[in-house]
Amino acid sequence: MTEEYLKAGSHIGLKSRTKDMKKFIFKIRQDGLSIIDAAKIDERVKIAGKFLARFQKIMAVSRKVNGHKAVKMFSEIVGAKYVIGRFLPGTLTNPNFPEYYEPEVLIITDPIADRQAIEEAVKMHIPIVGLCDTSNSTRNIDLVIPCNNKGKKSIALIYYNLAKEILKNRGKIKSDEEFKYSPEDFEMKIKT
Repeated sequence: MTEEYLKAGSHIGLKSRTKDMKKFIFKIRQDGLSIIDAAKIDERVKIAGKFLARFQKIMAVSRKVNGHKAVKMFSEIVGAKYVIGRFLPGTLTNPNFPEYYEPEVLIITDPIADRQAIEEAVKMHIPIVGLCDTSNSTRNIDLVIPCNNKGKKSIALIYYNLAKEILKNRGKIKSDEEFKYSPEDFEMKIKT
């Protein structure tokens, strides 16, 4: 499984590192880039899959374009609500807001880009699962999935594996082979 993460570049971190993310870093390359431990990525995806499977009302969020298709596919497969693009203030906190929703858990693609969603989830005491790169602070993130949260292939693979783990933990599929999607189905296609 860890080879999939290596091929997708999920293990490639940034030159900047926070103390929160140091425990997930395998090594620092000579050019200064952080290498995330692929075994820890896989371990965290499995833990998150088991955790998320317990909830019926999941909300997935990605302000970043690279995560839009992954979040949308993930949500369709596991029956979650999603917000792509700008997360409008009041989505989780204002019952009079037309797009108001009360999820049991929130999954975000990047703590920096998705900070509005995090702020509202914290106010409402909603647990947060976050895809975190080496430069991210994990403050207010309840369950960290360490990974490259910039690359479209990496984001696609993480959400693909999360969806598969959730379905397995819910008993909807018994094995990986029964999951009828591929990581490419989750990948944002950039029009040229």
